[in-house]
Amino acid sequence: MPSLAPFHLAFSVDDLEAARRFYGGLLGCPEGRSSAEWVDFDFFGHQIVAHLAPPRQQPATPAHHNPVDGHDVPVPHFGVVLDWGDFEALATKLRQHGMRFVIEPYVRFAGQVGEQATMFFHDPAGKALEFKSFRDRSQLFAR
Repeated sequence: MPSLAPFHLAFSVDDLEAARRFYGGLLGCPEGRSSAEWVDFDFFGHQIVAHLAPPRQQPATPAHHNPVDGHDVPVPHFGVVLDWGDFEALATKLRQHGMRFVIEPYVRFAGQVGEQATMFFHDPAGKALEFKSFRDRSQLFAR
């Protein structure tokens, strides 16, 4: 497998200070460059950029969900694959901060190829995030 290249993701938020508290404070992502209109974060070695955008004037399209392992997975979403201990520590921290999970932390595909811990939640702007972990990271793309 080639070395992992950092990805870049830019997304809209309606409150930069709320994004700073969530990504920088709660998730512990160091802040990089910023302006009055955007903020870079080091998202576990990847670059994500929260861009200020006005709230939508029209009602938002209802979120789409796809069934996966008996749960309704929100689409779209983004996230990161953590080491098992880091996943458990983050899940504990989020619970202690009263996070409302879309899908509570649990082990998906238990006892099967691709077994993984996963959890879904929203950022303050309503973006869905998934954090996951594999006891055996070689299972990441297993069939």
